[in-house]
Amino acid sequence: MIDTSTIASRSRIALAALLLGSICISGSPIFVRLSEVGPMATGFWRVALALLPLVLWTRITPPAGGFARPTTGSDRFLLALPGIFLAGDLATWHLALYMTSVANATLIANMAPIFVTLGSWLLFRAHVSRVFVAGLALATVGIITLKGGPAALGNGDVGGDLMALLAAAFYAGYILTIGRLRSRFSTMTIMLWSTCSAAVCLLPVTLMFEEGFFPVTLFGWAILLGLALLSHAAGQGLIAYALAFLPPAFSSLTLLLQPVAAALLAWMVLNEPVGMLQAIGGVIVLTGIMVARRG
Repeated sequence: MIDTSTIASRSRIALAALLLGSICISGSPIFVRLSEVGPMATGFWRVALALLPLVLWTRITPPAGGFARPTTGSDRFLLALPGIFLAGDLATWHLALYMTSVANATLIANMAPIFVTLGSWLLFRAHVSRVFVAGLALATVGIITLKGGPAALGNGDVGGDLMALLAAAFYAGYILTIGRLRSRFSTMTIMLWSTCSAAVCLLPVTLMFEEGFFPVTLFGWAILLGLALLSHAAGQGLIAYALAFLPPAFSSLTLLLQPVAAALLAWMVLNEPVGMLQAIGGVIVLTGIMVARRG
């Protein structure tokens, strides 16, 4: 029987993995905007190139004990389901980054915790405490403050904003399905199946709607490799690991750190200034996360 100290230790490690995964993912808007190919092709290469290190990792590491192996058609479908949601998330969010401002796309797409909490309550009857709701509300206020206040929501294209909202719903489905699968399957099994499934879904859409499929320079390939290895293989892998030990609703709330880290990265890489309003918003987000953790 596992004692409480072991459980607490695993929870702390999972929280650290979740935070690091969130930081890894936060660079993806910069990679997408610097990509030489279109949003759909960028999404495809993001998952297709990430398959290489994932397959290599499964070859050099022993299989995780205590987890099931997919043996039935039902198992395979369930493992492919997160990839379907991920493909929808990548397609809609990458489009949003081109249709509206990066600030709007990042802000609205990170409203996924609202959909995760609602989904957990509607589908799995998960308890949602008032403290958690208060933390969620506070973190949401922080994100809005970070991006310039409520008026910033009206500065972008309405279609792009709606596309980002759809991306938030898709990502919520991704988080919820992985949260359920992690009780049966290992992190690497879920990552391999979901990444392959996402690539299969995005490839025909890319070939159908976009002309430029391959980057034309080494810089273009470097951007796609960074997106695949850092944002997907490392970022999503750490998040999938953390979901075995942390509730999906809280995990999705912690991912609100992404816009905070993205703002800092944009300041360092793209020389986009971080003003006092952005700093205040970041503090509010962190406070909201701590409040929700107590709930």
